[in-house]
Amino acid sequence: MSIRILLVDDHTLFRSGIRLLLQRHPEFEVVGEAVDGLDGVKRARQLRPDVVLMDLNMPGLSGLEAMQLIVEDLPETAVLMLSVSEEAEDLSTALHNGAAGYLLKNIEADYLVQAIKRAAAGEPVISEAMTAKLVMQFRAARPAVSGDMKEKLTARERETMSCVARGQSNKEIARSLDVAESTVKIHVQNILKKLNLSSRVQIAVYAVEHGLDKTP
Repeated sequence: MSIRILLVDDHTLFRSGIRLLLQRHPEFEVVGEAVDGLDGVKRARQLRPDVVLMDLNMPGLSGLEAMQLIVEDLPETAVLMLSVSEEAEDLSTALHNGAAGYLLKNIEADYLVQAIKRAAAGEPVISEAMTAKLVMQFRAARPAVSGDMKEKLTARERETMSCVARGQSNKEIARSLDVAESTVKIHVQNILKKLNLSSRVQIAVYAVEHGLDKTP
């Protein structure tokens, strides 16, 4: 099955370039385009894509605001933010509010292709140039983990969270923990529910913020 993609960007030339790139890959299907955040929300609700490539800064309804509405309405749709901003605050805000990933617009074409595939598979995606900034920001500000917080998760769920924070896929986590991939999926769903999170990226962010990014 192909990965259905919606492009949301106010620059026509940029959208055209991304469309041409993705059309070279038979596993992708660009199902629509939108010129701003509001149009992007409307198109997402109509088309229900697997992945939305969303510009961060657009006139009117911003990419961040549009992303939040799409994530709320379509939790199965992964929204990848595309931006020229290398500010850690923009990155953390996007991830905190449900983005499946954050990519800089200067990334290589092959990296974008792989990022879309990973996002469609439920994996967190962050441009390599931004990862260090994110980790440094969160680790500098993270609070100590309370006993109540630790008690919310089982030991195996904390191990799973640590693996997610390191960017491992469900298959890789299953190998690391010597369990079935279906068991990993259950652990991930339990973590999302117990901590009131909405995506694997939020699990990773939460883990780093609360010092749970290392295996207990």
